[in-house]
Amino acid sequence: MKKYEAVFILDLRKVDDEGKAFASEFEKMILDWGGTVTLSQSMGQKTFARPINKRKAGIYYNFLFEVAPEKEAMIREEYRLDERVLRHLIILDERPAKVVTLPDLPPPTFNAAPAAAPAAE
Repeated sequence: MKKYEAVFILDLRKVDDEGKAFASEFEKMILDWGGTVTLSQSMGQKTFARPINKRKAGIYYNFLFEVAPEKEAMIREEYRLDERVLRHLIILDERPAKVVTLPDLPPPTFNAAPAAAPAAE
């Protein structure tokens, strides 16, 4: 099982209820395949910088999930021809599980007194 992050841009005209039905359908599909969904987040409606298929805005959804690698290709194929999806991006989530921090260092010291400026003549 590998971790993936997916972002979908949904067509406003083809999606009801701000895409909640789409999100629950996606989560159900992942769970049916034996995966897990860590995050399902609506990022709201956003206006595009350039139109996509003559659309000026869309609803963004972000998903973090874990599924078998061969299923990831099936997800791409499933939503490639879906009329509700304007764009989608699925990437491998390679974030470290534990964040490594540097040891606390003392703050840098600077000269408190500024150097004397030359006198104007």
